[in-house]
Amino acid sequence: MLTRPIPAAKNEWLPVIGIGTWNTFDVGSAAADRAPLAKVLDAFFASEARVIDTSPMYGNAEAVTGDLLKQSDRPHATFLATKVWTSGREKGQEQIEQSMRLLKTPRLDLLQVHNLVDWRTHLPTMRSLQAQDKVRYLGITHYTVQAHAELEAALTAEKFDFVQFNYSMAERAAEERLLPLCRERGIAVLINRPFEEGALFTAVGTRKLPAYAREIGCSSWAQFFLKFIVSHPTVTAVIPATSRVNHMMDNLKAGVGPMPDAAMRERMAKELG
Repeated sequence: MLTRPIPAAKNEWLPVIGIGTWNTFDVGSAAADRAPLAKVLDAFFASEARVIDTSPMYGNAEAVTGDLLKQSDRPHATFLATKVWTSGREKGQEQIEQSMRLLKTPRLDLLQVHNLVDWRTHLPTMRSLQAQDKVRYLGITHYTVQAHAELEAALTAEKFDFVQFNYSMAERAAEERLLPLCRERGIAVLINRPFEEGALFTAVGTRKLPAYAREIGCSSWAQFFLKFIVSHPTVTAVIPATSRVNHMMDNLKAGVGPMPDAAMRERMAKELG
């Protein structure tokens, strides 16, 4: 799989296809509920993918992720990212500690402020944890275009190792300022909402893939949409969520083979009309 460097690291690279856990990992303790997710992670690790993104906001997702990783034979391969999603210093500290307990880890690879919530208050706590080697990288997130200006302001005012935001073939606003800023300042980029919550599949309907998709190794619309994203040189990884192993395997294929150049990316974008 294609990998990209973490700019803040001396020599660490991440596979470009990761997985998110919003909605999909918020299940109960029943074996029937968790078995499909275990298969998803088996396929995930078999492809040498690493980035798993979760949050206290996502119901039981942290606990489920922690349990499944403990049962896995390759938890050491995970680049584990979660978030702090509350207001106030003490509540933030408590939530981070709870997340680490649920995820069953003494150290997080990435701790992010979720949706910019009280980020100035949480940042000193996060830096302290980083200094104690309980957190490796610090980040900040949002999922709407309306928040891009505030994200830009935060990234300009303070040092973050990662940022997570929305970007897709249908929503390219990040190309205007956020992506250039991240490239300039050496900030790793995680992309959420790659399918616009399914709207991209609705847009193409039952149409067949264009013939030129074979030139970049695409055999599905999911791969087509994801390759558009990860072919942007500033994108570090994209984190589509799924609870189905066939979708996971399909998504993972977007990280291998030839990638579209700038001219083809513009051609691809026109497929949405």
